[in-house]
Amino acid sequence: MPSPPALPAAVSYRSLRGRRVVITGGATGIGAAMAGAFAAQGCNVHVLDIQHEAGGLLADTLPHTAYHACDLRDVAVLRRTVRDIEGIAGGIDVLVNNAASDERHAFDEVEPEQWRDRLAVNLDHQFFATQAVAQGMRARARGSIILFSSTSWIKGRPGMVGYTTAKAAVIGLTKTLARELGSDGVRVNCIVPGAIVTERQLGLWRTPEMEAEFMASQALKLRLQASHVASVALFLASDEAAGCTGAQFVVDAGLT
Repeated sequence: MPSPPALPAAVSYRSLRGRRVVITGGATGIGAAMAGAFAAQGCNVHVLDIQHEAGGLLADTLPHTAYHACDLRDVAVLRRTVRDIEGIAGGIDVLVNNAASDERHAFDEVEPEQWRDRLAVNLDHQFFATQAVAQGMRARARGSIILFSSTSWIKGRPGMVGYTTAKAAVIGLTKTLARELGSDGVRVNCIVPGAIVTERQLGLWRTPEMEAEFMASQALKLRLQASHVASVALFLASDEAAGCTGAQFVVDAGLT
C-alpha cells in the first residue's frame, strides 16, 4: 500500500487556514498529495474514497484530516456524506472533485453498462458533489469548487474512450457551473493534469517507452509529480484566486 504524502513546506496561504476542504478520491495519488498540501496549510480536510485502508492511514497520518467511506457512484450516499460533513465541520469552503479512473478499455468491447459506469466514475459525481455543496456555499456567499479534467481528451488518446469523453465534458461543466454559481460568490475552476507520475501509473502501464514519449512531447523536460497539481489546487482554493472562475489550469509541462 502507498505511504501517505509528506507535508509540503513551500508557499503559505493565510486565507486557507481553517478552511473546510472536501477531496473526492483523496486516499491515494494526486488526491492524497492534495490532502497533504491542504493539511499543511492548516485546513480541515475531509477525504471521500472507497479505499478504506489507504484512507484510514491518511487520516491517521495527516493533521486535521478525516476519512469518509463513500462510493461516489451512489448519489444518495454522496449527498448524505456531504450533509454529514457539513454537520460535523459547520460547512464546506472548498470542494475538490478529484476522483477518477483512467481504466483502459477497448473501443469494440464497450457495452452500455460499462459506458455508464465510466461516466459515473469520471463525470457524474463532479456535478452531484457540486450540487450538494452549492446551497451552503451560496448561503455564505463564497466558496471554491475545483473540477478535474485531463489532457488525454485533448490528445485523443485511444483505449480509454469513456474516460476521455467524460473528461472533455468536464470542461463544459466547469464553464456552466461558473455561470450558475458566480452571482452567489462561488468560484468554479478546472485543473487539467498531464502525465503525472503516481504509484498507480507506475504499477499498471507506465513503461520506459511511454516515459520517453511524454518527455519528447513536453516542452519542460521534467517528470510531473502529484505535488505540481496540488500546488495549483491550493492557489485556486485560496483568496489569491478570487478573480478566477470558469477557467482551465493545465498542468502538463507543455505536453499539449
